[in-house]
Amino acid sequence: MPEPLGTFSESWYRIAGQRVYLRPGVIVQRQRFRGERWFVLQNPFSNQYFRMQQAAYEFVGRLRPERTVQEVWQECVNRFPDEAPGQEAVLRLLSQLYFANLLQYEEARDSAQLFERYQQRRQREVSARLLNLMFMRFPLLDPDRFLVRTLPAVGWLISRVGAVLWLVVVGLGVKVAIDNWPALRLQGQGVLAPGNLPLLYAGLVLIKSIHEFGHAFFCRKFGGEVHVMGIMLMIFTPVPYVDASSSWGLRSRWQRALVGAAGMIVELFVAALAAFVWAKTGPGTVHSLAYNMMFIASVSTLVFNLNPLLRFDGFYILSDLLEIPNLSQRASQQLRHLWEHYVFGVKDSSSPALTRREAAWLVVYGIASGIYRVIVFTGVLLLVADRFLILGLIMAAVCAVSWVTVPTVKFVRYLTTSPRLQRVRPRACGITAALAAVLLLLLALIPFPNHFRAPGIVQAEERTDVINDVAGVVQKLLVESGNRVSSGQPLLQLTNRELELNLADAQGLFSEAEARFREALSKTNADLKPLASRLESVGERLAKLKADEAALTVRARHDGVWVAPRARDSVGRRLERGMLLGLVVNPGSFEFVATVAQTDADAAFAQQPHQGQVRLRGQAGSVVEVSAWKVVPGGKQTLPSPALGWAAGGEVPVAPSEPEKAKEPFFEIHAHLLPAAEVALLHGRSGTIRFKLQPEPLLPRWYRRLAQLLQKRYQL
Repeated sequence: MPEPLGTFSESWYRIAGQRVYLRPGVIVQRQRFRGERWFVLQNPFSNQYFRMQQAAYEFVGRLRPERTVQEVWQECVNRFPDEAPGQEAVLRLLSQLYFANLLQYEEARDSAQLFERYQQRRQREVSARLLNLMFMRFPLLDPDRFLVRTLPAVGWLISRVGAVLWLVVVGLGVKVAIDNWPALRLQGQGVLAPGNLPLLYAGLVLIKSIHEFGHAFFCRKFGGEVHVMGIMLMIFTPVPYVDASSSWGLRSRWQRALVGAAGMIVELFVAALAAFVWAKTGPGTVHSLAYNMMFIASVSTLVFNLNPLLRFDGFYILSDLLEIPNLSQRASQQLRHLWEHYVFGVKDSSSPALTRREAAWLVVYGIASGIYRVIVFTGVLLLVADRFLILGLIMAAVCAVSWVTVPTVKFVRYLTTSPRLQRVRPRACGITAALAAVLLLLLALIPFPNHFRAPGIVQAEERTDVINDVAGVVQKLLVESGNRVSSGQPLLQLTNRELELNLADAQGLFSEAEARFREALSKTNADLKPLASRLESVGERLAKLKADEAALTVRARHDGVWVAPRARDSVGRRLERGMLLGLVVNPGSFEFVATVAQTDADAAFAQQPHQGQVRLRGQAGSVVEVSAWKVVPGGKQTLPSPALGWAAGGEVPVAPSEPEKAKEPFFEIHAHLLPAAEVALLHGRSGTIRFKLQPEPLLPRWYRRLAQLLQKRYQL
């Protein structure tokens, strides 16, 4: 798959007469990747490693103080005419070994000129350190002697017995977490509260210390050495780390993968033990610390350690399982090769991949890891800025220099001075300028389709809440939910024994008052006014009680569909006055009530949407057209339905204690829905409305979103 480097090189004369050889003490170990033999060179003093294929080692292994590079290379060509590296490959190999401190080069008269082409590699390392500003390392001590002494007591766990024990404990821990999931989720909402931060950091230090010792013990168990342990500033938070890179020299890829996974293995084991402690303790320091340890183990494992797109544990595991050494570096080289060869037209550009399958892996990994790193670092910047604005601004400035300024300067220098582009420099500069112009044109001038979305709920335009005007016990459900009803039709029958007694008493009092009033009429000198007032008062009370008696039969107030999914559960229960029993909705016309976030207020008010479409949950493939809509001015916070909030799985952030109240004010849009044969329009069904706006270039949109983000989060 890779294109061979040139057999002869114009710079060969600079190195041909030199006598170079591997440094004394360099350790050589063999490994197999995809059936091919590789060699790992280790400098135990600097703890640096370098992997090479057998053909390259056949050359390097023959280097001696008494032999020149030309003599060794000629011998390799004579003995291995098909596999021997060319002069260009030898130059590159010796330069890489030199910078890895693996090569003894006593007569390097032309070393500056010889290694000039590889200065960019050194610059990339400096740039990588700047990009890793949030993950800086400070070595402190050598733990190898401690590991050797304690390995007999711990090493028995790194076995099949330990694997069975791990499976049992972690499995039980997962069961505890599932059984107590609501409580875990509720406690997680306060994990970043100021009062919890000390315990969160204490849990982080404990978990990460155990994590790093897991790497160290596994590495020592399989024969590796661990000589560096220190502190790493992970997002400016001090946590321990160890250098277990000696595992690269292990012959078994499964042992190398286990060393890479060791930290996560012990983390999950300790997290399972913490789950037992958390479940068996009440509120307090121990309970909170156990929860924080579980939280850190799960989040750090998923976001950082297990994810192969960052150069943590998952990266090395994936590299060993795919049998692709130096995965990240070679992915960058593969992307650079594709760009140089197919865009700039560099004919002698070579791919680092050995097969087409490996080339595909390198391309996919290179693109995916670059995108993921930007996403993760952006999220970290926002998280830090939310808590410490000044620190977040400093980090943003450093990242802007590292991600924008430095790469731009390096790319310009590469275009103007790189020897690789010597024959195609005009084409490279022209293509770069054309691509920049096209990109600027696409982003700043050419309008693209524009729209915004908002979650909402389907509501019948004519609907009535059915409530009971009088307290009582539900005796019978007269109409099942979902049936059509007409105006005045009975829906439920309630009974109220107290009301019956009061009504009987009122009827007796009314009869008595009426009899006295009639008796007084037969007398000429009787005072009728008190009796008439008494009769009127008792009559009003009797009429009120009769109205309440009639209200015991709950009726529909207009034609429609009776919607009361829980009405049957109410039979036999006493309901206080004013309880919501259900709805009567008119299925003839529906509207979609959408909640528009403040960031989309400009689109809703100023840009005047000219087309709307609704997609409902469960039938997202079908579209419901909108005929007309109106924007309700004035911010609201009470949601039209709890189904739109986070508590019910919706998109709108709400407080846990108030699932119907949004955390931030929003605007409402009421849109009339047109009938759709393939979509069931039901009152209370949630979905999303999509409004089409006038086309607009992307750059102004992104700038507006960024300004809104800074204004909303940091008032800048």
